[in-house]
Amino acid sequence: MFVRMIAAVIAMFAALLLGASVASAAPAKYTHAQAAAQLRDAGITWSSSGGCSDRNRSNCTSFEQINQTTIAGIKTFKRASGCAVNITGGTETGHASGTYSHWNGYKVDISLSSCVTNYIKSKFTSIGGNKWKSNAGNIYYLESNHWDITYHSAG
Repeated sequence: MFVRMIAAVIAMFAALLLGASVASAAPAKYTHAQAAAQLRDAGITWSSSGGCSDRNRSNCTSFEQINQTTIAGIKTFKRASGCAVNITGGTETGHASGTYSHWNGYKVDISLSSCVTNYIKSKFTSIGGNKWKSNAGNIYYLESNHWDITYHSAG
């Protein structure tokens, strides 16, 4: 994993030297097993209504092809908030499409709790429409029964 991270940094600098846009570089991804290990080590739980992790089934919770930044972001959130965090949605099918989508690895859904909600509403900036934005640029959207989080950075 460390070697892949170093390779990604080298590729980013090479792109800059060659005049390519860094933004066009694809984000580094995890397999489900790699992401699950990271989450487990951080004390983050996950659940699915189907009790499964198949990316192609909407009732599963999958981390296959999730961005490394997304995993780093939810770990940072847990550490900073001190809250219990349970992921209920990852990269599985069934979510809205778009560039910054679940399928593309940018989002996770987490269970509601007073700890999570109080932390988000007190530490982040309300941007309207039940959305809050962190200083790092991540968006926390309060949906009816969960928080939908878009990670643009690991902070």
